[in-house]
Amino acid sequence: MNHSINLHSFSDKDSLITDLTLKIAALLNAGIKKNGRAGLAVSGGSTPVQLFKSLSNSDIPWHTVDITLVDERWVPPDNQDSNEHLVRSHLLQNRAATASFTGMWNTAATAQDGEALCAERLQNTHHPIDVLILGLGNDGHTASLFPGAARLPQATDMNSGKICMAITPVTAPHERMTLTLPAILNAKQIFLHITGQNKKDVLEQALGDGPSEEMPIRFILQQQTQKTNFNVYWAN
Repeated sequence: MNHSINLHSFSDKDSLITDLTLKIAALLNAGIKKNGRAGLAVSGGSTPVQLFKSLSNSDIPWHTVDITLVDERWVPPDNQDSNEHLVRSHLLQNRAATASFTGMWNTAATAQDGEALCAERLQNTHHPIDVLILGLGNDGHTASLFPGAARLPQATDMNSGKICMAITPVTAPHERMTLTLPAILNAKQIFLHITGQNKKDVLEQALGDGPSEEMPIRFILQQQTQKTNFNVYWAN
């Protein structure tokens, strides 16, 4: 495979956050100017917290922005493991408090039971998504596209016609809901936001040869690296 990628390296996390915040704000503002609204899809975990705090103070007409999730654990929003909880705590604050937010979780007993309602809600947000931010796991997963998950083939099927899908990781807690591969790749601009040498090593491994099913970030890398709308932001 051995693709080349648009890698933006920074000497420290603060510099990365400053640059990425400005880039996202410019893209959202451009989308709003052109279409009246813009869409932003974000991932969870500890890495984006500082970015969320920075974005929340950005000069964007946030009342015209639809924020959604890339994936979610099937737990209520008051659960500490919830990505919605993370977004509400750190991104939907300050200036960004006026943004429209659509979560993935609903009261269905399982993610699979809640799939149709989640898809309906997501379809009602602004599309195509202007900015989508991905993370990367040590096992090569991104979004909730986990290696070994029973429904990974369906979630990465470019012809599924589905925007989201329930999926259960083999090696991580909680049933999940994830945007499907075609929904992710439909975004106008994708950023992979990673920090630390370990994650850079994982990325370099993923850029090497091997099945995408073993490191699902490869599904994104293989599709995107010949285009200009996929950028990796990394700081040690």
